[in-house]
Amino acid sequence: PHRSLSASILQGFQCIPASDLPAAAVLEFAQGLQNKTEELSSAQLSCLARLLAAKNLTADFGRYPPDLLLFFDSTEVRSETCGAFYARASRGNLDLLPRGSARRTGLLRGALACLGVRSSRLSPEQLGSLGALVCDMEPETITASDPGVLENLKLCPELTGTQRDALNAMLLGGGTVYGDPSSWDLQTLQNLGPLVLALNKTTLSLVAEAAREAFGRSIVATYGSQGRSQREKALTLLRAFAAASASSQPRRKRNADTDGCPSTPLTANTDFDSFLFIDYTTSEQFDLCLSNEFLKANLGPLLQEPLPVEYQLVMKKKLEQIYTSVIPEKQLKVLGPLSRQYTAAEISRWMVTSSDTLSALLDPSDGVWEPPQVQQLLSRYLALGGTLTGSLLQKIGGRDLCDLQEEQIDEISPEEIGVAGQLNISSCSQTKKDQLYRKAREAFAGQAGTTRVYYCQIQPYLGGAPAKDLKDLAKAGVNMDMDTFLALNPEELQKLSVTDVKNLLGENLPYLKAAENETVVMLWVKRQSQRELDCELGIGLQGGTEEP
Repeated sequence: PHRSLSASILQGFQCIPASDLPAAAVLEFAQGLQNKTEELSSAQLSCLARLLAAKNLTADFGRYPPDLLLFFDSTEVRSETCGAFYARASRGNLDLLPRGSARRTGLLRGALACLGVRSSRLSPEQLGSLGALVCDMEPETITASDPGVLENLKLCPELTGTQRDALNAMLLGGGTVYGDPSSWDLQTLQNLGPLVLALNKTTLSLVAEAAREAFGRSIVATYGSQGRSQREKALTLLRAFAAASASSQPRRKRNADTDGCPSTPLTANTDFDSFLFIDYTTSEQFDLCLSNEFLKANLGPLLQEPLPVEYQLVMKKKLEQIYTSVIPEKQLKVLGPLSRQYTAAEISRWMVTSSDTLSALLDPSDGVWEPPQVQQLLSRYLALGGTLTGSLLQKIGGRDLCDLQEEQIDEISPEEIGVAGQLNISSCSQTKKDQLYRKAREAFAGQAGTTRVYYCQIQPYLGGAPAKDLKDLAKAGVNMDMDTFLALNPEELQKLSVTDVKNLLGENLPYLKAAENETVVMLWVKRQSQRELDCELGIGLQGGTEEP
């Protein structure tokens, strides 16, 4: 029976040579993506696009989801079908490609060439084909184009500052379907959709107060059911609306009789409300109005809200007043994004004794830890008797795992590496790569009889593999990809023969020529006979030793 394709298999895309999968399986999986709700990562989509290209299955692109087309080679798009291709690809999620990346700029360049765009003004027909690709256009193009460009801009995950300026200039001109901002009502603001987030103070100040208030009420009505990022956008909008109207009254009745608080004080008797801090337009006001009693009783709910960093620092200062010696572990669990405001020295005093607490603190949705912070956090947990389980290793990730001391890595059991699965340890020192490889080899030893499964599991750890194990993989015909090959231990790679490398790379051997200027390849080539390189590989590698 032939192998089928699944998202989990694709995640280890380096270890799937095209020859391993029949064209029918690749085609069935790619076409079936349109009927599935789960999203694939950039790495998985890139893998699938390469598999389709290897099987000559890219021509019928209309049956694939737009996200997948973003990873097709735009230089291979045929001129007779390029319009339809870019129109479909432009409906994909551009966030999958980093802004400014070669692939993303190549898409826009290819689309403009296909559509015959020769000026900065884009016509309605061209805009219809470009879709979200307009998100990478210069502001001059936005203002020069047909007003329908606003519909394209709605597709943008994020606009740059100059693009927002161009958008406001167009709206203030009044020549769009939305009319002059002074004529906008609730329906118009709702029709603007995500573009409302880009409106500046000048534009908003022209909108009738009744329309702003009605729109604000509609935001409040749906706030509780939104995710964190949506709540952050909602609060940004509400603050912008408040700032745009000098005459608008704050939601709370002003009260200045408590320690200089210019609005309603947040005391032990105040009921929690998601919009508490909208009235406090500065962190200084928030500081004056927030009591230690209210903070202590509502720390968790408060930190679930998208508070600006300045507000978080106010809370941190007050927590230091409440807990003068040590923050209770129960409170550490709910610190969320505020935890990222603590220094490594402060973290060294935390009582992180349970894996639940560490797991909560490592939650990636709360923001990124700086290396010294997370290193101290993990060291503190281990010093207090904690152990790193597979699920914790997944949350920690390879980069932070590499920051552990060698003695701490020694304490990780092979079984937990097995549970953690694939970890990117490319930033580790060679000694740590060697340590983790030995643990991974032991963890996955039970799969050694099934070469493909074993290789998929061990692949991220091969930077620590000795030459003997690499020779065994060469004999097994694993078709190692170039990224993995270039990340091998240079000293161990030097011990491989021309035949070893030929068998190790398999069908990926032709890519070795493109990597011939990589230091690790140059060092290996110098140790080989030029005659053997020519006869065995036949890909034009130069630099081997000449035999007398």
